[in-house]
Amino acid sequence: MSIEVIRIDNDALLQQAFDIRVKVFVDEQGVDQRLEYEYEDESTHFLALLGGKPIGTARWRKTDGGYKLERFAVLQAYRSSGAGAALLKAVLTDVLPTDEKVYLNAQTQVVNFYAKYGFAPVGKEFEEAGIMHYKMEFSK
Repeated sequence: MSIEVIRIDNDALLQQAFDIRVKVFVDEQGVDQRLEYEYEDESTHFLALLGGKPIGTARWRKTDGGYKLERFAVLQAYRSSGAGAALLKAVLTDVLPTDEKVYLNAQTQVVNFYAKYGFAPVGKEFEEAGIMHYKMEFSK
């Protein structure tokens, strides 16, 4: 079975994305749930499906600094499935081409993953929601 990535276009699919984010960020990583829900209405959301089952999610939103890719989350049992790569490719396809900056804040442990797809760290490591990150920018 291959990973299918869809753009979320209704509340039921959005709730599935939220459920994945709670499992990954809140339950697994200990992020305060109050920090998890920001900018939802201004974001474009995606869902990764395997055999119709939701296994991952991501979103992008327009900011003053360009296009910010964020909230990449894949359920633990599917982290070797290619869902993360499929989500990243789908989100990039949605925002590119653009003359504006495309960037994300990557958790330190996944910097190498994003680097394989054209992102490079910018600046120093920083803490966000209790987790260490690097800002990374996409180079075309």
